[in-house]
Amino acid sequence: MTIDLVLRGIFSTFFLASVLRICTPIIFPSMGGLVAAAAGVSNMALEGIMLWGAFTGVFVSANTGNVWLAVLAGCLAGILVAMLLAVAHLRFGSDRFLAGLAVNLFSSGGTVFLMFSLIGEKGNTSTLASLSVPNVVIPFIHDIPILGQILSGHPVFTYIAFFSVWVIYILMYRTRLGVHMRAVGENPAAATTLGINVHRVQYIALAISGLFAAMGGMSLSMAYLQMFQREMAAGRGWIGIAAVNLGALRPIPTLIAAMIFGFADALANQLGSLKIPTQLVQSIPFLTTVIGMAVYSIQQRRVAIERRKKYASEHYDEMPEEATQL
Repeated sequence: MTIDLVLRGIFSTFFLASVLRICTPIIFPSMGGLVAAAAGVSNMALEGIMLWGAFTGVFVSANTGNVWLAVLAGCLAGILVAMLLAVAHLRFGSDRFLAGLAVNLFSSGGTVFLMFSLIGEKGNTSTLASLSVPNVVIPFIHDIPILGQILSGHPVFTYIAFFSVWVIYILMYRTRLGVHMRAVGENPAAATTLGINVHRVQYIALAISGLFAAMGGMSLSMAYLQMFQREMAAGRGWIGIAAVNLGALRPIPTLIAAMIFGFADALANQLGSLKIPTQLVQSIPFLTTVIGMAVYSIQQRRVAIERRKKYASEHYDEMPEEATQL
């Protein structure tokens, strides 16, 4: 009976629509992380940037009454936090992984500190009359049975998230900046000899990364919910980094990886309504991430072995059998 309920839930229009909504705050940091990684400066602060975007959007909307001004403020907050990481790594030479971890810890505590200082709450901003972005009803598609229920009526951030994949593709493969980013990411020294300002390109890449991560945070606090909650990013920034690695620094595969993680999250929500241990249900998205990274690691190891064998065969006429083995 339980399996039957799960299958009916998964193949329902409500579940498929929820997958699109739940994918949104994963796609945004995935695309942001992709841009940064392509330029050779992996943004390890995506989680913290999402918190600042979510926090800023809620407070600005509550105090100005203008949802679009709040979105703009959230985007600027994300860019500023990303620039903090950029200065620490590119200007002062700190390790980007440690700098990213520091930004994440600062963001976790800083957002709670400001929330307590401004409204006297440490858990959430439910006492604030914050705004949410509007839902979008797609003409014609909305009237199509089943398909309209799945694709239409989502918050505007959901459509921006999927549109951003196309934007990132154009940026990376059809613009001069994108070519420079990929050149810097592949070989900074060679890019410098071609006259490319490596640090400027990396600053721009981190700024774009911060912008997208902030929108991912706001999709949680201004669409998924209508308030800011402590630690509401809930690991989605880290999942975004995993999606970038699984997608091999390419937009479409990264989108597919993000949607797989989003599907796992939606499945966990669906199973939460059944008599299944809560701990098991809540672990599904993270188990999916671990499994995905394990598969990626195995794949990379196989590629490395093949490259070593190819290199050996091209440079040596005769080699001992053990020399081609790891």
